[in-house]
Amino acid sequence: MSALKRANTWEMSDSENENEETNPSSSSSSSSSRVKLDQDSSSVSAVTFNNSPVSTSAARTEDTSIKSPGQRRRRRTREEVEEDREKREAAREKLREKKEKLKEEKLQERQRRKETAEKLTLFKPENFIKTLTVNIHAVLLQDAGCDVLLRTLDCLEWRNHIENQSLLNSISWTGPALQVTYITPTVPTGCVTEEEDENGVVEEDQILMVVPRNEFEHMVMSHKQGSDQSVLIGEEKEGVGPHNERAESLLKQLSEYLTTNPGKVVTVLVISHYRRSGFWDEDDTSSHLCQQHLDIEEFLVHLQLYWNVAVHFLFGWQEVTDHVIAFTKALSKRPYKVLCGDPELGFCMDGSWSGGVRVDRDGCGLAQVWTRQIQQLNRVSPAMAKAMTGTYRSPSILLQAYEELESMDDQRKLLADLTVVGGANERRVGPELSCRIHRLLTSQNPHLLLD
Repeated sequence: MSALKRANTWEMSDSENENEETNPSSSSSSSSSRVKLDQDSSSVSAVTFNNSPVSTSAARTEDTSIKSPGQRRRRRTREEVEEDREKREAAREKLREKKEKLKEEKLQERQRRKETAEKLTLFKPENFIKTLTVNIHAVLLQDAGCDVLLRTLDCLEWRNHIENQSLLNSISWTGPALQVTYITPTVPTGCVTEEEDENGVVEEDQILMVVPRNEFEHMVMSHKQGSDQSVLIGEEKEGVGPHNERAESLLKQLSEYLTTNPGKVVTVLVISHYRRSGFWDEDDTSSHLCQQHLDIEEFLVHLQLYWNVAVHFLFGWQEVTDHVIAFTKALSKRPYKVLCGDPELGFCMDGSWSGGVRVDRDGCGLAQVWTRQIQQLNRVSPAMAKAMTGTYRSPSILLQAYEELESMDDQRKLLADLTVVGGANERRVGPELSCRIHRLLTSQNPHLLLD
């Protein structure tokens, strides 16, 4: 519009009027040019009108239809909106399923921990011992002293059962077939004991065989005769007297039982009703006792080497009862130790202070090891150990210092005057500790006591 106004108010200068008066042809030409100018101005105004905001918006609308879709957001169709909604619903459903799965896993983990805690409570020795059953062979009831064992089991409120077992004069243990989940990954998952029957009862691998003294002597003599005749233990031999028939049956049953049950551990308890002095009873003569000792030792070595059978000589049924009680308590502690992953060295404590000193390949850490070794002695503080190891950096240096001294007294007093730094007052190591360290490094007696 400004261009149109300028075109309508166009004025001619004085020079142009003079030229018109002087040159009429020029005026005609100027008029013609004015007409052209008016035409041009009209065209310019038309163009300017077309560039107004209304026309510009229309032009932009036309241009945007031609431009690429990235410059202006295209309106989505209904199918695209539905597809987008379905994707969002699927994502929400997937997130919901993930949350439910995590919640279910937490519940399962909580339930598993609860079951583990209940099982741990069940496997505690004071609870598990109530589930064990002491099985006593019926033949042992023929001995009047067996009443001591039965009365003791009843007083302790432990389960006991009288039955005929596959091994004569035996005492065994059975417990519930409870599966134990081991914490240590190197141990296979299973139950502590070995054999399980249809009723869910597991028989322990420990067996006690109670043998009177006279029958054990007959077993020793039968073994000696069998060895002289080159006959294996437990096999039938000709010319055996009637007094050895029971001993032969015990030997045969023991060998057959250990052959058919290799996982069992049998312990023989020999009962003597007389007080013993040394290895055997007092009522034997010295010559007969010496020969009998040799035969017994040979028989014990044979049982230990070939059958892994240990023999204990006990006096009366009270000691047998104490032995049964000790075995029962030990068997009751076994499942709990396995469940908790009892390490091979149970006395080792956990923690950085008990892990020892790390020694690098370049020897860094050996000085601290040397200090720790001195601290293992009684009544040795870290300050005293540091005073000695600070002066003598290694045991070899201290041994060289000992060798340089001629008299033994000088060697013993070598560390006595070292100053211990620490505490309120300075003090010396003292002759007593210096003498102990000298004995530690120079003594050749492995059984020597340092204190």
